[in-house]
Amino acid sequence: MAGSDKRKQSLYFPEDMLKEIQEEAARQDRSLSWIVQKAWKIARREIMKYPSVNEFPGEEDAREADSR
Repeated sequence: MAGSDKRKQSLYFPEDMLKEIQEEAARQDRSLSWIVQKAWKIARREIMKYPSVNEFPGEEDAREADSR
């Protein structure tokens, strides 16, 4: 990610999750943004394993069988 490219974005979190993020930010003396960015960098490989909304396990197999 470019170091100086900063874009403002609103994100919405459940109240209890936001409270936990705020507490962790305070504990580490970091911003909420920093905590969320680090969490994404740590979790993104795992999250990218999830299928997209339009992908279903076995969907390609079913389409191949239908086209025969």
